[in-house]
Amino acid sequence: MGIGQKKFDLTNHTKKNRMPDIMISEHLQRFILTSIESVPHLEAILLLKYNANKEWTADEVAESLFIKEKNAQKILADLHAVKLIDCSDKIYFYNPVSPELKERIDELAGTYAKHLIEVTNLIHSKTSKQAQQFGDGFTW
Repeated sequence: MGIGQKKFDLTNHTKKNRMPDIMISEHLQRFILTSIESVPHLEAILLLKYNANKEWTADEVAESLFIKEKNAQKILADLHAVKLIDCSDKIYFYNPVSPELKERIDELAGTYAKHLIEVTNLIHSKTSKQAQQFGDGFTW
């Protein structure tokens, strides 16, 4: 570890980045940090969840989330790779691989609706950490 770097500690990190009275359960924090790559990934999974009877193309997701189709394709592929959604012939639909995963997404949806800032801060803390690690690779 370089000078000024801090070891990432999930418990301490999340406690200092949230208000004391707002709780994001530890298992949900772990799920977010390991399964949700970015806020657009979160928004995409929730879009499909809230429209579970609809089949989606990348173009439709892009239009709904105000992102480029190429970005939507990557996000959908990422979500499919971790089995949060399903895909058939470039048509995507909400179908988590297990009841436990569906339950975790339901919890995430409820928490995000009530504590949007805290959830997005947690997601951004992960991407900030990754950027710091990348930059540290260029330290002399």
